[in-house]
Amino acid sequence: MQIKLIAVGKTDQKAIIELINEYTKRVNFYIKFELEIIPDLKNSKSITELLQKEKEGEMILKKILPSDELILLDEHGKQYSSVDFSTFMQKKMNAGLKQLIFVIGGPYGFSDTVYQRANGKISLSKMTFSHQMVRPFFIEQVYRAFTILKNEPYHHE
Repeated sequence: MQIKLIAVGKTDQKAIIELINEYTKRVNFYIKFELEIIPDLKNSKSITELLQKEKEGEMILKKILPSDELILLDEHGKQYSSVDFSTFMQKKMNAGLKQLIFVIGGPYGFSDTVYQRANGKISLSKMTFSHQMVRPFFIEQVYRAFTILKNEPYHHE
């Protein structure tokens, strides 16, 4: 299985980029992992929130194959403990998926079309995080899931 994280908008803070790179490298020790950035829309201030979500949604869906499992990182999604998330990941690997895709949407969330295509939603927390901060948090949790599955000492209960 391959895991891909798609995120709308570039990361412009050096410290966040360093964390993303560090945890991406760590995850790739266990499984093929890729972060793909969808560029910010140009002139987004001149369009409605709905139109922005629709345009971002079109760009997201162009990256998804019919065989891909699509999980949205969404504030209304299911919350997992780290151990439960590792179990979720194990089940996805056992299902024989070729590619599992997680998506961090733009500032206004996802279009109805993206929600309709999604196979599920996950929430990292009831708290609100910036779209840039969610990236290293999520990648670190993917890394943690694999250390749990391998019974490595990174995670302590």
